[in-house]
Amino acid sequence: MTLPLFGAAEDASLWTFEVLAARMGYRSVAGVDEAGRGPLAGPVVAAAVILPKGVELPGVNDSKKLTAPKREKLYDLILERALAVGVGRADHELIDRINILKATLHAMGEAVGKLAQPADYLLIDGISTIPLNLPQRTIKKGDCASISIAAASIVAKVTRDRLMVEYDQQYPGYGFAAHKGYGCASHLTTIASLGPCPIHRKSFRGVKEYVTP
Repeated sequence: MTLPLFGAAEDASLWTFEVLAARMGYRSVAGVDEAGRGPLAGPVVAAAVILPKGVELPGVNDSKKLTAPKREKLYDLILERALAVGVGRADHELIDRINILKATLHAMGEAVGKLAQPADYLLIDGISTIPLNLPQRTIKKGDCASISIAAASIVAKVTRDRLMVEYDQQYPGYGFAAHKGYGCASHLTTIASLGPCPIHRKSFRGVKEYVTP
């Protein structure tokens, strides 16, 4: 099995882990990634994506390296060409209750569970495995090394950004549409001035100092 069976020569390196999984006999490889571990507000969102061999997704890369308009276009392309896409989320309440790592893994597991085509192998961005009875491989900076993980990173990021724009309408004044809940200076100043809103993560530094008993 050669790399060109999986992707064009110019992006062959992004198929390396998918090729290795195929050589081990796996036929339904899902890339899994998340968006929103660091923010002070809103959910963490995870996505799982199974891509067909030979699919063309020009420009797919780590979502953080792409502009918002480019992510939006690629999001539509991924949903159009993927064999299956699943999305999971863990809200601020779950994050506060079980911690951000466990909540992230919960969202990832939910994303895998929502795949219309069951996965038989997982490629996961990061260093933590998902508590599922499936073979899986973690990859540091996987969104730069695996096309499937990169696609999942885009789906997760676009989904979460859209949610934060909706929250901006529900909770005006915090600037969620602009900073998406991250702890920038303007956001921290607003929390200090207005206090936390219902979707803030009350266990996070920068928020918990302003939570009233």
